[in-house]
Amino acid sequence: MGDEGNAQTPRRTTRASLSSTPNPSNSTGKLNLCNQQPLTIDDLAYGDESISFDDLISSLPGRRAQIIELLRILGPLDSPMFPVFVYGGASTGKTSSILQIFKHLKRPFVYCSCVTCYSPRILFESVLNQLLLHRRNESNRYLSVKRCEKPSDFVNLLQEALRNVVDSLKGNVVKSSSKKSMGRTRGEMVYLVFDNLELVREWDKGSNILSFMFKLYDILKMPEVGLIFLSNASPDTYYLDTGYVEPVPVYFPDYTEDELRQILMKNQENPKLYTSFLEVVLRPFCRVTRRVDELSTAFSPLYQIYYEPLDDLGIVPSGDVKRELFSHLQPHIGPSLNDTFRVENRLSSEASGKTNKWKGIAKKMGVSESSDEIDFHMSACAKYLLICAFLASKNPATLDASLFDSTGGFSNGKRKRKSSEKSKEKKETAEQDLLLKGPGTFPLERLLAIFQCIVSVSECLPDDEAQGDGGLEGESWTNGLLSHVLLELSSLCNANFISKGGSCPLEGANRYRSMVSEAMALKVARSLKFPLSKYLYRGG
Repeated sequence: MGDEGNAQTPRRTTRASLSSTPNPSNSTGKLNLCNQQPLTIDDLAYGDESISFDDLISSLPGRRAQIIELLRILGPLDSPMFPVFVYGGASTGKTSSILQIFKHLKRPFVYCSCVTCYSPRILFESVLNQLLLHRRNESNRYLSVKRCEKPSDFVNLLQEALRNVVDSLKGNVVKSSSKKSMGRTRGEMVYLVFDNLELVREWDKGSNILSFMFKLYDILKMPEVGLIFLSNASPDTYYLDTGYVEPVPVYFPDYTEDELRQILMKNQENPKLYTSFLEVVLRPFCRVTRRVDELSTAFSPLYQIYYEPLDDLGIVPSGDVKRELFSHLQPHIGPSLNDTFRVENRLSSEASGKTNKWKGIAKKMGVSESSDEIDFHMSACAKYLLICAFLASKNPATLDASLFDSTGGFSNGKRKRKSSEKSKEKKETAEQDLLLKGPGTFPLERLLAIFQCIVSVSECLPDDEAQGDGGLEGESWTNGLLSHVLLELSSLCNANFISKGGSCPLEGANRYRSMVSEAMALKVARSLKFPLSKYLYRGG
């Protein structure tokens, strides 16, 4: 549940016990684990007591529409359903919403995250352990109830386990008339929830496993079973060659600033003091990230610095107190913004370090490695559009006329003056400010103008490789087939290479933003032999 944007919900005993590991230093814990009561069919429900609809909505700010949509898809008790595909960015409340909905409905389900279940065998065995009410502990040497590595074996074992669970649920319904059965599971259906599905693509033969999981609905043919997939990636990234029943998509957008304020205000001892703190830090941080987990991590030390001058933490800050607290906090906001913004860059540098290490091993083994090749297919037209979008986001619009002139860039005849120390410092400061602002937005007209300028330059026309790659040829790049260019732009937006935002109130048209890093843009440019660095504005 680490990607969700709300307070962590207590985990069920079954989930904790199934993923528990032995602790040799805690003999008391071992004894208690062995003496636990056997699991029953009621342990497949989430939580001891059901929550009301109002509590469900209030516990997940900003997710009312998504919750109502999911409740509509799940339907009344014992209603068959098509598979559901819940998707959205990290920390947008997907997992928390699903868990709280099942706590509200009190229906039995099995939850598996591909973060902890990081291979097909672990995933298959985790599902079977929960369905067969098996708890791994010292008495069974922490082994699973069934060893399962192949999808074919998993299907046979899963069908048998599901039939047993459904029969138990039907017997449970018969006994549900007594007062003691208020905490029992409801209905005769069982749901399988697979979280972080995008990680399966990184597994060995991950595409085969994904195809198998999407086909489970057709393979099982059991109306008593519901399938729910949760992913950070959109459904378009999972399109496969083989046919299957397409899941019903439910999108979780990023939180707005007001919704983030509601989430961060939960369980605060002094709401008015924390409100004054959020008035200072929330807006600038929202320009960098809207992930609740990252904001909570960044705000925790800042809030401690914010209330340091106060002797009484229960005080209601007045205007003078707010100004004093802001003056005390202000020097720490910039460094914290830098740390938050550079988290992704650090991860990218670690990944590049691993890549360089692998390239060194490949070189020693005599395996050819080309750093200019991208590891996915993209037409030449799409590559040029991606470069143009990156330039439009990176460069100020006022420099387009000087950058994209008839010669294809800056004049190389001018003599460069030697930079002084002061000008270097000014350039570094400008680069840091540009980095903090992030990629800018641009209208469609500007993107097409840059695209036409770039492809019209003779040395940047696509070569034979690009033409054979599905690009446009000759005059059609600049004078024809605008629909083809717009279609490629739509594909880049669907693949999240380019983000399409709302319309500008002044211009009345949609604005776009490049989502690729500079390293990725340079890699695409090298594949086209395009001098991207020649057109980049560095703030000097």
